[in-house]
Amino acid sequence: MEKLKIIYAGSPLASAIVLKKLIEAQSECGFEIAGVLTNPPSSRGRHSDLIPTEVASAARENNITVFEFDHLMSEARDAVSALKPDLLVSFDYGRIFGPKFLAVFPLGGINLHPSMLPKYRGCTPVPAALLNGDNTLGITVQKLALKTDEGDILLQSQIPLGGTETTLSLMDGDGQSSKVTDEGIKLLTQVLKNASSDRTLNGTPQSGESSYTPFLKKEDGLIDWNKTASQIDCQIRAYTPYPLSYTFFDSVRLTVLKARISENKTDAKPGTVLPYQKSVGIEIACGDGSILIATELQLEKKKAMDYKSFINGARNFTGSILG
Repeated sequence: MEKLKIIYAGSPLASAIVLKKLIEAQSECGFEIAGVLTNPPSSRGRHSDLIPTEVASAARENNITVFEFDHLMSEARDAVSALKPDLLVSFDYGRIFGPKFLAVFPLGGINLHPSMLPKYRGCTPVPAALLNGDNTLGITVQKLALKTDEGDILLQSQIPLGGTETTLSLMDGDGQSSKVTDEGIKLLTQVLKNASSDRTLNGTPQSGESSYTPFLKKEDGLIDWNKTASQIDCQIRAYTPYPLSYTFFDSVRLTVLKARISENKTDAKPGTVLPYQKSVGIEIACGDGSILIATELQLEKKKAMDYKSFINGARNFTGSILG
């Protein structure tokens, strides 16, 4: 039997990590990555150089055809169709697949989604789970459907959360693996093995209460110090690396990059920077008398600093009220 031919669609680092693992698994699992679909290069850096996506770079390193279309119109359909693919495999591509494009693939498409669908449909499931303080993160392989994340479920699993993870650590990890990519590749390879042998995708319709996650905006990161330290800690971790969590000190934007929760209590007004303790960190009063300990901060247009370096350069910080 001929190998299952797939087109892989993705763009950022986490998706590139999965692509590399799939490339390694091709022979064992009976499929072939015929091409890769990714976003066009974007301008970055001081000189606005056009930089390809991490997925594009990983594909080219392995001599895989790369498609970088702005829109998935007739040109894209014709180019992909020429490779005679059987199945579309997507993870964090960032664009919607229309019915005409999906029709190019006899078996349709599958998508890796980091939530326990139908919970946290949409584009920001990992931040949503962290923001809500969940103790597990779901991983789902679903069939691609025309409505966002409403396709039949092929495989699901959950990974435990310890309360210190960030969106960045869960998705990108050390750049070679992460909790999401490690678990995701296990599920994807199992689905692809099954599809390679029987050329079908048998899923189960989604059931249970659904929820949707929105696009994140920069202003979402504003810290409300009336919330508890636990809620703010969840926000900081959920919004790392984007949009990051910030407040204002003397009308200057101050980003809190890393923090932890104190076991102590205070009767100070929320947002008050408490007396400095060198061995602890910068304590900030929050709602319900709880305390957040900031350990890495960054003033606007300044470099990120650990709390000791920051406090040395901000002598009037202690006693101020943030907000």
